[in-house]
Amino acid sequence: MAQFVRDVMTPDVAAVLPDASLVEAAQLMRAQDIGDVLVTQDGVLLGVVTDRDITLRAVADGVDPLAVSCRSVCTPEPVCVGPDDHISEAVTLMRTNAVRRLPVVENGTPVGVVSIGDLARAQEPDSALADISRAAPDSWPDVGNGGPGIV
Repeated sequence: MAQFVRDVMTPDVAAVLPDASLVEAAQLMRAQDIGDVLVTQDGVLLGVVTDRDITLRAVADGVDPLAVSCRSVCTPEPVCVGPDDHISEAVTLMRTNAVRRLPVVENGTPVGVVSIGDLARAQEPDSALADISRAAPDSWPDVGNGGPGIV
């Protein structure tokens, strides 16, 4: 059974520059089928922007997602974990801070992301959450074509 964050994390880091628009971040999330991107500059983690951040901190207020930067809606100085930290540390950080994803940082540089789904698959592979996390994503039709939730 996996013991360390490096054993379960997603090593590919999806990142945007602080001045990238929310549309750019959302398009990257869609292309990579992920729910967050790291906000970095010169290899340094500045924040995390999630699909929920875009929805609640921008779209819900009616702001133009092409005109708003990721820096303005991201969570700055996010809680992080190291690749050599024990999985239990990641679980504790997620529980304590009520987050579902943690950037994995080594020597100040982001090297991956660990999600609650990653931890569920590693620690309880037969759990409902692990099963859901393994499911292949559905392809979503374009909103203009009557996608889910469009009446």
